[in-house]
Amino acid sequence: MNIKSKLIGAAMGALGLCGLSTAALAGSTNPPGERAGLDLATPLPEGVYFVNITGVGNWRDAVSGSDSNFSYNVPIVAWSTPWNILGGHIQLLVAAPELLAGENYYDPAAAGFRNSFFAQSIYNPFLAGQIAWNLGNGFSVSYLAGAYIGISDAGAFGDAFDHTTFHQQLALAWHGGGWNATANLMVGILSNQGSGSGCAIVSCQMNDYFNYDLALTRTFGKWEFGMVAFGSTDFGGYGAGYGATGIWHPAYAEQSQFALGGLMGYNFGPVITQFIVSTDVYTHNYNNKQTQFLAHVIIPIWNPETPKAVVAKY
Repeated sequence: MNIKSKLIGAAMGALGLCGLSTAALAGSTNPPGERAGLDLATPLPEGVYFVNITGVGNWRDAVSGSDSNFSYNVPIVAWSTPWNILGGHIQLLVAAPELLAGENYYDPAAAGFRNSFFAQSIYNPFLAGQIAWNLGNGFSVSYLAGAYIGISDAGAFGDAFDHTTFHQQLALAWHGGGWNATANLMVGILSNQGSGSGCAIVSCQMNDYFNYDLALTRTFGKWEFGMVAFGSTDFGGYGAGYGATGIWHPAYAEQSQFALGGLMGYNFGPVITQFIVSTDVYTHNYNNKQTQFLAHVIIPIWNPETPKAVVAKY
């Protein structure tokens, strides 16, 4: 696997891949499956990179049978530093993600009134650092630690993002003979929870969580094809609260899900892309199964020039 084909995965590893944090999606601050198929373990070549992550799908926690949307866009700047510690390469990142969520549903209790909800806002900024090791023989491993910073009054979402999450990630990768196997394991620990006031989505309570994103792909020249699998689970149900339409919801139980999907990628040269279509095959305490389209795009902004050989003239 050449440097360019590794680039998107390594960059995403440096990113930590910021994700969603909505009170209606209990526990998981970043969206499940967001980094499936990415090599988050291989050290990234020194430089600065712009990465954009876009996800479009339906809303797992929307009213069952409703017409819903749960989309996000995450612009990220990553810096692969020139520094190494204990043989590991140091990488830093910053991101300002945006979330869009909405639903339309028929409510018999409201005399046939068709309820609707729509909100769009910048949410929890993300800062993180990572150390990555190339172990040789195609194996790599990395550890990332960072934080989703809580903010209040996030547009129509009210205080739904008013919580801070300590996010950790262990990434493993192996490449050999054109095959690529990746496993990205994430744990989030909340240092505080929302105030509970002004929440447009169910409740401001969130939970600690564990997510796992897995993939097995094969490269054919500039193309990449394969399968992804990902799941999530939270620890402890979140509290009761008012939903978007003012309807009271009781406390929710722990939620979990597991999904499968297909991946296609193409290396355009300076711009590298990956596309994934996935669907839940199992959910627990969600109202719907989610089908999602996900796109990863990475653009190198700057890399140090390769020193030119000095030719002596006699």
